[in-house]
Amino acid sequence: METDTNTPISTGSWHLTPDLDDFLARAGAFLHSRPALHTVPLTVTETLRVNGRTVYGDGAPEFGVLERDGAVRATFFRTPPHWLNLTALDPEDADTLAARLAAPGRRLPGVNADRDTAAAFAEAWQRHTGAPAVLRRRQRLYRLGTLTAPGPVPPGRPRIAVASDRERLWRWHDEFADSVGLGAVRDSAEWADARIDSGTITFWETPDGTPVAMAGTSPRVAGQVRVTTVYTPPHLRGHGYAGAATAEVSRAALAAGADEVLLFTDLANPTSNGLYQRIGYRPVADFAVYDFT
Repeated sequence: METDTNTPISTGSWHLTPDLDDFLARAGAFLHSRPALHTVPLTVTETLRVNGRTVYGDGAPEFGVLERDGAVRATFFRTPPHWLNLTALDPEDADTLAARLAAPGRRLPGVNADRDTAAAFAEAWQRHTGAPAVLRRRQRLYRLGTLTAPGPVPPGRPRIAVASDRERLWRWHDEFADSVGLGAVRDSAEWADARIDSGTITFWETPDGTPVAMAGTSPRVAGQVRVTTVYTPPHLRGHGYAGAATAEVSRAALAAGADEVLLFTDLANPTSNGLYQRIGYRPVADFAVYDFT
C-alpha cells in the first residue's frame, strides 16, 4: 500500500501518514490507554522506532489515525508486504477506511484485527474491490493471571540464547513461521541477531544441555510484555518443554516489572490453548486474519 506522496494527508476524519513520529504524536496516548488490546501496534511501532522503518521489510510503513470530536477513535498500521492491522472499528468506519484505501486501485494482502473489526473490514474490502476475503486464522489474546507451574516440570533448565545459538535460532524461527502459517514477519537471521542482542529468547534445555524448546518476549511497552515465538520441534513435542519455557519467560517478565503479560494462540490448536490456561492465562479477546485473494 503506497502513498501518493511522502506528505501526510487527511481524508475526512482519517489522517494517513508514512511518518512514525507523526503517528505516535497523534495516537500514542490512545494506544497506551488499552495496552492489552493494542499490544501489536504498541510493540510493532516500538520495534520500528528502535530498529528502523525497514525492519519488517523494504516497503515504507503506513499509518492511519481516525480522529473525531477531538479524540482518537482508532488506528491502523501496515508494514509492507504484511497485512493491514487495525484497532477496533465499527462497520461504518471500516467501510469508510476500505473505500479510502481502495480508491487508487491499491491492493492489500489481508487484514488482522479483533474478530468483529476484521470481519467488517474484510466484507467492506470485498465490496469495494471485488477481491474475495478468506478467513486464514482465528486467534485468541490471553492475559496472565496467577502464574502456575505447568507441572510436572520436565527435567532440565531454562537458558537465555547466546551468539553460539544463532544458527539454531534462525532455523527454528523459519520452522515456527511455517508451522503457524503466517509466514516470516522478519528475516530470520536478522531476527536471531536482534533476539540474541536483547536476550529475549529463552531455551528449555535437557540436563545434557540440548535445547528442546524456545519462547520469546516482546519489548516492554506501556507496562505490557507479550510472549512470542513459542516453539518445540515436532519430534520433541509432548514432553512439556514448551510449557516450561513459556512459564519461565512469563515469570521473568513479571520479575522484571511487567504489569501485564500477554500472548496470542491459534484457536485451531486446542493443545496450546489448554496449556496456556493451565499456566494461568485467561482470555481477553478474539482476533482474526483474513487473506484478500
